Amino acid sequence: MPDKLDALLERLKAHQRTLILAMAEHDGLPAQSAIRQVAELENVIAAVEAVAAEEADRKRRS
Repeated sequence: MPDKLDALLERLKAHQRTLILAMAEHDGLPAQSAIRQVAELENVIAAVEAVAAEEADRKRRS
């Protein structure tokens, strides 16, 4: 399971990075929808990291 979580985490981070770099290409403020998507990805990334840490802790205790 940790490998699948790590792979998911990398995909999420890559997508977030792509969005941020695309926003940086344009002058002015990015669209609210793009900002919202980056923020939502940040929340999902944090959640996946928390689950991965819980799984690692659970594995250490076993």
